[in-house]
Amino acid sequence: MAIILKRQLTADEKESIIDVHGRVCFATGHPIPEDQNLQFDHIRAFADGGVSELDNIAPMCETHNKQKGSLPLGVFRVKLRLGEFFRRGDNLTLKHLLRYMKEKKDIVGFGQAVVVSDNGDSVHIDTPDNGTLHHPLYTCPTTGWKYFYATLPVTLLDSDDDDEQKVGLQPRYLIFEKVFDLYRHFQVHPVLQPSIGRVYQDRILLFDGQHKAAALLWTGRRSFECKVYLDPDLRLLNQTNISAHDKFAQTRFYSSIMVFKLGTEFGNDFENYKNLEDSAVKSEAGFVKYLQRENSLTSGEVNKRFRSYLYNSILKDEDNKSAQFVSNGNRSTDDKPLTLDMLSNHWC
Repeated sequence: MAIILKRQLTADEKESIIDVHGRVCFATGHPIPEDQNLQFDHIRAFADGGVSELDNIAPMCETHNKQKGSLPLGVFRVKLRLGEFFRRGDNLTLKHLLRYMKEKKDIVGFGQAVVVSDNGDSVHIDTPDNGTLHHPLYTCPTTGWKYFYATLPVTLLDSDDDDEQKVGLQPRYLIFEKVFDLYRHFQVHPVLQPSIGRVYQDRILLFDGQHKAAALLWTGRRSFECKVYLDPDLRLLNQTNISAHDKFAQTRFYSSIMVFKLGTEFGNDFENYKNLEDSAVKSEAGFVKYLQRENSLTSGEVNKRFRSYLYNSILKDEDNKSAQFVSNGNRSTDDKPLTLDMLSNHWC
C-alpha cells in the first residue's frame, strides 16, 4: 500500500514503522521518550528514487524534523554525520574519513596489503579477502609508465597522504560543502571519471578524486573505479598532479558553452512541462516544482538554468552582432575578446 505523508498515517501504520526502526530518531539514532511526540518522514525523496511505501518512512523527533527543513530524511542524517566527522579537525583527508567509517563500523576496513605482480600484458593482485585479481596493463606513450583500470573494494584502498615513511601525493584537504554536494549528486547521477592512484610498496593509494570517493562512501558505495599506476616517477607524477589541480584545473562551470547546454536543457524542460497531460494549471511556480522533482534541482540551480536560458537566448539572437566575439571558455582570445562574465556584468 502506498503511503504519502500529505495525509496522516494510521495508528497501525505508525506501529508498523516503529516495529522496524524502534522508538528512535532516524537522524541520529537517539531514543525518543514516550512523553515526546513522534514525527514521520520519507527516508529517500521521490525525486531520488524513493518509494512511497511504509519501508521508506521512518520516525523522527520533533527537533530534528524541524532542523532538516526540506531535506529528505536520509540526506539529513548523512549531513549530520558529515558534520560530526568534520568537527574532528581542519586538515582532514580521505584517510581520516576511512578511519572514521571503520570506527563507526560503516566499513570493515581499508588499505589492506596486496602483492602486485607485473606479468607483461596483465597485472595480478593477490588480496587477503578477494583472491587474485587480474587486469590488463596499459602503457603511457609519453612516460612509459604502466597502469591498469579496475573496480576495487574499499578494503584495498587508502589515501596517498604524507607519513613518516613517504611523501604523499594527496594535494588538498576535504571540504564539507564539496563532499556533501557530490554525495547528493551521486545519488542520481553516474561517475564519469575514475579515481587515480599508485601502487606503493604493498598498498594501493589514491591521490586524485578523494572528494569523489568520499562522497561515494556516503552513498553506500564500497567499490570504486580506479586508474592505478604501477611504478611511476614520483617527482614527475607529483608535478603532474599539482598542475592538474592548479594551472590546468578545469575551467569554472559557468562558461558560454555550459550556458548553451544549460539554457537548451531548460528550454526543452519547459516544453515538456507545457505538454504534460495532467489536470494541473501550468504556471511558473509549477514549472519550478517540476524541475525540482524531475531533475532533483535546488532553487539555486533552477535560477542558474533560467539565467542560462536568458543569456543563451541573447547570445543566439540573430540581431546580436557581438555574439561572434564571445569566447566559449572563461578566457578571452584575440579572435574572441569577450567572455560571458564580462557580458553578464553589463546585462545584470
